[in-house]
Amino acid sequence: MPTLDWIGKNKVVNHHLEVPYRVLERQYSYDADGMHTEDNGSENMIIHGDNLSALKSLLPQYEGRIKCIYIDPPYNTGNEGWVYNDNVNDPRIVKWLGETVGKEGEDLSRHDKWLCMMYPRLKLLQRLLSDDGVIFISIDDTEYANLKLICDEIFGSNCFVSNISWQRTYSTRNDSKGIVNEVEHLLVYSNQPDWQPNRLPRTAEMDSIYKSPDNDVKPWASDNPFAPGAATHQGMVYAIQHPFTGKMMYPTNGRCWTFSQDQMLEIMCAWCNYELKELDDAHERAVVCGVPDDEIRQGVQAIVLSEPLEISAAKAQEVYNRGQWPKFYFTKGGKGGIRRKTYLDNVGGKPPTNYWPYSEVGHTDEAAKTLRAIFDGQATFDTPKPPRLIERILQIAGDQETLILDSFAGSGTTAHAVLNMNKADGGHRKFILIEMMDYADSITAERVKRVIQGYGTGKSAREGTGGDFSYYELGKPLMENGKLNEDVSAEKIREYVYFTETKQRLAPASEEEPYLLGVHIETAYYFYYDRDNITTLNRDFLHTVKTRADAYVIYADLCMFSSAELEKYHITFKKIPRDISRL
Repeated sequence: MPTLDWIGKNKVVNHHLEVPYRVLERQYSYDADGMHTEDNGSENMIIHGDNLSALKSLLPQYEGRIKCIYIDPPYNTGNEGWVYNDNVNDPRIVKWLGETVGKEGEDLSRHDKWLCMMYPRLKLLQRLLSDDGVIFISIDDTEYANLKLICDEIFGSNCFVSNISWQRTYSTRNDSKGIVNEVEHLLVYSNQPDWQPNRLPRTAEMDSIYKSPDNDVKPWASDNPFAPGAATHQGMVYAIQHPFTGKMMYPTNGRCWTFSQDQMLEIMCAWCNYELKELDDAHERAVVCGVPDDEIRQGVQAIVLSEPLEISAAKAQEVYNRGQWPKFYFTKGGKGGIRRKTYLDNVGGKPPTNYWPYSEVGHTDEAAKTLRAIFDGQATFDTPKPPRLIERILQIAGDQETLILDSFAGSGTTAHAVLNMNKADGGHRKFILIEMMDYADSITAERVKRVIQGYGTGKSAREGTGGDFSYYELGKPLMENGKLNEDVSAEKIREYVYFTETKQRLAPASEEEPYLLGVHIETAYYFYYDRDNITTLNRDFLHTVKTRADAYVIYADLCMFSSAELEKYHITFKKIPRDISRL
């Protein structure tokens, strides 16, 4: 598989492993009662801070659990400034740290920097994605090709789902030069191959072709009676005698009947009486299957009339005149070819395509007007996305319980879309937004507050959606200079340790065994930690262990047992904090 190389790649491919784990510190919660310091238990999160660190901090609780991810990273067009400030310790890229990337021509290595910024973030996003999860990435032509190559590398080329074209504008300026960019890309990757999207609701126009000319109780549309695969389904290639004309009908070349022979016999008997009969028609069937006569399957009988044609035709005409024709019917008053009825209630929804017109999912002007309405006419953000775009993503990639992550949250469109959909259908979708810029509270979170409570006046007023969230800042690193950061709560340390050992979420602490983290695959994990005192794994501590397991992993400051004794009791001792692995 082709791969992409750039300046600094070898220093960032594993950089996500070196990012320090930082705790998330809740600043306030927001709900119908407004903003308050008490924790409302909301699973909706807005996090202010560098998304690389924030994504790392989500791992203990969310690795492998997020079904839908949407990101709208910098497009790197040269018309916007973005900050690359990751702590990559390499002389070739250290000069970039903390710099705002300038315009094309002023900064000739901007594409390398963009890739260095994106790669470790995509690596962490891939770890957070559930097995049935999918990621959507907004991008334009500037970095599309580069993004496609690194996504192939990170997610796997066999997990590429689609390159969706979103019609972002409804009008083209007359003074535009060259070929006008009317669409942007949505690059889509799944975490496992063969991901299938949900179908979209059907439209009235789609349903209008379903009618009931035979007075059937359910509307239907005329469909092809044949299916592909004649050569591999030779038992479904045979003659059926026309009940009105007596002609022997075969599937068209390369195709077979849609249903099995016993099903077709039952359907045809609804017109008149039929039976199975050998016709000695191997040549005709071989032509349909596209194989030599001596390779055609033997013993395949035809479905033929069991009564004279005059009697059969009369019975068939009676059925035709009565109505409610069988599933396979005949056109032109019964004298034409055979067709199949497909009922409306069996066809399901509309398959999503890779072209999303603005009429269905909104455009940039709609997004800007929505934002101005929320913020009393102020243009608070340059490049918002319309909520309908994110709603479409959630329609095809989620359900009423889906958790969606947006790590380039911007103006908060993703949360707006989630709240809209929950209000509309009573769902319990959840969101996690990450925004590194200072407007995370004043724009991102503020928008969500106003959407929850309602916004606008007069005819433009919008009723609140309801809902809640909690707002977080990135806290201190859990580890500093190889030692535990004593400013971090013991609960956060326990959560981190248990995750590094098991990749599982930490259950609430047991009052009976306060040092027990949990049991995973017949192994019990203990974190014997006291912020103010040295802890020792000795016989006194073992007497407090009440959980029975095949093996034990016990963290403490000191150990009084010999290697032989540890082996005897099936104990693995790990010293605090040196043996705590890195995520």
